[in-house]
Amino acid sequence: MKFFTKDNRSALEAKHIAQFIAFGPVVFQVAKVMRDKGILKLIEDKTAGGGINLQDIASQTGIQEYGVRVLLESSLGIGLVVVSEDGNYSLTKTGYFILHDPLTIVNMDFIHDVNYKGLFHLDKAIETGKPEGLKELGDWPTVYEGLSKLPPHIQKSWFAFDHFFSDIAFPEVLKNVYKYGVKNMLEIGGNTGKWAVASTSYNPDVHITIMDLPGQASMAEKKVKELGLENRVSFFPNNVLDETKAFPKGFDSVWMSQFLDCFSEAEIVSIMKRCGEAITDDGYIFILEAFWDTQRFETAAFCLQQTSIYFTAVANGNSQMYDSRVFIKSIKEAGFDIVEQVDGIGLSHTLLVCKKVG
Repeated sequence: MKFFTKDNRSALEAKHIAQFIAFGPVVFQVAKVMRDKGILKLIEDKTAGGGINLQDIASQTGIQEYGVRVLLESSLGIGLVVVSEDGNYSLTKTGYFILHDPLTIVNMDFIHDVNYKGLFHLDKAIETGKPEGLKELGDWPTVYEGLSKLPPHIQKSWFAFDHFFSDIAFPEVLKNVYKYGVKNMLEIGGNTGKWAVASTSYNPDVHITIMDLPGQASMAEKKVKELGLENRVSFFPNNVLDETKAFPKGFDSVWMSQFLDCFSEAEIVSIMKRCGEAITDDGYIFILEAFWDTQRFETAAFCLQQTSIYFTAVANGNSQMYDSRVFIKSIKEAGFDIVEQVDGIGLSHTLLVCKKVG
């Protein structure tokens, strides 16, 4: 929150940012083309030697001079490159991050492949509370029903985005979870089974039951079988939004990673109540989420705030990357206390350890 309490920009800076927003789609597409066509990489390779001119870029990339020229001139304003008085282009720090920063690459591919066309329907999604942009990907109520059916390049970008943050957080969070001595865990929203695999490697005594939509459960089951973990990991296909279908019972814990942000506040309350029925009276619910208000850096908060719009326009129409205070209110409304909160896990995550009230 500390980043968003004052307007610290001068009028001139604010107007410049306003123009950046107005031309936002142009900025995005130029940066992606400069990256994907190899122009930024070529300029990077020549930067130490004084840069490279337009004609040589066109010749070495096979792109016509006109195309290279308009891209380069746009890139000057964006801040991807600089140009010397003799016409040689060199890479800037921003250009370097577009090329090499894993976070930037994952975010750019996710926005382009999964979100870009769908975001055009944001105004309608705000009005209806439905993911009006999802029709650009397929005919499903939410994106989750369609994940296993997405074209390979879109599926790749979705999972790369989803796993990038959790993969960094998992090594640290494993010790925070298994210090509670859990042995029989229900994982809700298992995706490709990464948490289950990491858990069985970390804790030789734990058994994981993955509950997820049939399409996702089958993807995870395939991975589990490849690793020979059938005796350690079980599956329970289920749609958590169908309140007529009970959760399996008798677990000492429930694990949900980057899962509850896929639901509205009312749905979070409903899911948490059913989680409470799935665990023993002294059981734990572990929730790993990224909250924009708990971030150490403004850039991290910005990324999470913008990711919320994916949920609105494309994913499901009614969820977001939450302010922790809004999220925790729903947890408490469902009848749970937060017995431990660990912020600063990985790039952006918080672990909430919950127990039933009373």
